[in-house]
Amino acid sequence: MNPNTSPLLANLGPLAQLRAGRLPERLLRLLTGLWLYGVSNALLMESALGGSPWVVFHQGAALHLPLSLGLVMVLVAVAVLLLWIPLRQMPGLGTVANTLLLGPFTDFNLRMLDAPESLPLRCAYLVGGVVVCALATALYVGAQLGPGPRDGLMTGFSRRTGWSIQRVRTGIEIVVLAMGVVLGGTAGVGTIVFALCVGPITQFFMRYLMLRLDEPADG
Repeated sequence: MNPNTSPLLANLGPLAQLRAGRLPERLLRLLTGLWLYGVSNALLMESALGGSPWVVFHQGAALHLPLSLGLVMVLVAVAVLLLWIPLRQMPGLGTVANTLLLGPFTDFNLRMLDAPESLPLRCAYLVGGVVVCALATALYVGAQLGPGPRDGLMTGFSRRTGWSIQRVRTGIEIVVLAMGVVLGGTAGVGTIVFALCVGPITQFFMRYLMLRLDEPADG
């Protein structure tokens, strides 16, 4: 595959996604990807070098709303799902799983990981968090069971514009980061590293982990 082109993302409805074949393998990829995304979140948070752009945005929005950070994340997810409508992005089991499982997976891994004290180890956590996030995204999006609310923006824009996953994801992360900083969210060097690097690394993993499915004739 040409590395500058977007992988083939099937735009299937929820039932068609389940009928598209290789379901046990795809479910395993979905759950593994979400679990690894929780590991990634924990690594980035424990590094104390700056969270992902979405975390910065959620933190900033929470400063202006009488709600917990978790409730703010739910509201943001709903708002993001509304943006799927003009993109004709189809939800699926993966969308629901992302919403329900990612938080608990993150909480569990935060309890399992100790915060590093030395700067080299914190940097290792940061690099590991970015790489694991890209791998996790390629796994659960590549399972083609519907992306999470935020990654649906990435896949929807990629399919509608013909731009690469790398270009779209990097652009979204930079915009979200800027909004979060304006709202008062806490950013750091790790946030910049994440925003600039996660797109290219995700694109690399997508070449190998995207499952190509035949769209059903009635799908």
